[in-house]
Amino acid sequence: MRLIFCFIILTFISKNVFSQDENSSVYFKIEGDSVYKKEIDLKEVVLYKPVKFKTEKERLDYFVLKRKVTKVFPYAKMASERLSKLNTRLDKIKSKRKQKKYIRLLEKFLQEELTAELKRLTRTEGQILVKLIYRETGSTAYSLVRELRNGFRAFTYNTIAKVFKISLKESYDPLNVREDLFIEDILRNLNL
Repeated sequence: MRLIFCFIILTFISKNVFSQDENSSVYFKIEGDSVYKKEIDLKEVVLYKPVKFKTEKERLDYFVLKRKVTKVFPYAKMASERLSKLNTRLDKIKSKRKQKKYIRLLEKFLQEELTAELKRLTRTEGQILVKLIYRETGSTAYSLVRELRNGFRAFTYNTIAKVFKISLKESYDPLNVREDLFIEDILRNLNL
């Protein structure tokens, strides 16, 4: 009997000691926020599987590609930023004629500024740039030129690019193209 009584007392004591009082909650004040919260919001973390190489040659090609992507990616990023600025400025210009004049002026400025640098790119770096432009803007380089200038200009640029074995119509598809998967892995690892 005494043993049962001790067991019942220990059960009640342990329940009170180890249970939380529902009325007393801890609230956190997050810096920069004026509202107290019961929980802390964390940023989403995405984990990717590391890329596995099939052969030693593929591993070496990955590191060559890494060098080329780090060289070309700033140009693709700049193209994306300038395109978004261009679109916001074109929305403010009402006249189609003034829009075309502005685009021609901007194209001339960009040619003067970037031609010397872009001429130093290799063929593969040029093709990687076209893919990265697609990645950053969501449109192929061909469709961007056709939209901003005209179809004849886009055709001309694509024909000239084909002489150098580059296609302005090239898209970016990391799910189906192994090289694009490597490019995506490189960009994720570089935090670009």
